[in-house]
Amino acid sequence: MASFKTGIYPGTFDPITVGHLDIIKRCEKLVDKLIVAIAEHPGPSKKPLFTTQERVELAQTDINALNLNIEVEITAFDDLLMHYAEKRKVSMIIRG
Repeated sequence: MASFKTGIYPGTFDPITVGHLDIIKRCEKLVDKLIVAIAEHPGPSKKPLFTTQERVELAQTDINALNLNIEVEITAFDDLLMHYAEKRKVSMIIRG
């Protein structure tokens, strides 16, 4: 029996790009569930163009259009990535 795999793809997604969407599409082959984790506070060197809520909404619209065969959850987070990943019990962290 295959095990259920959850991955997390963290980033600022300000805004989400075709490159981000390509990586998300490729995750269909790797995980059963993907958490797209949008950083609320990306750090002092980054000044987001869009609010966290706008980034979540933009990502939701573009990811829904992909019609993926996996569960995708789009959420904002403000914790350290490792702490958030542990809380969510993910199997892997996806990076581009």
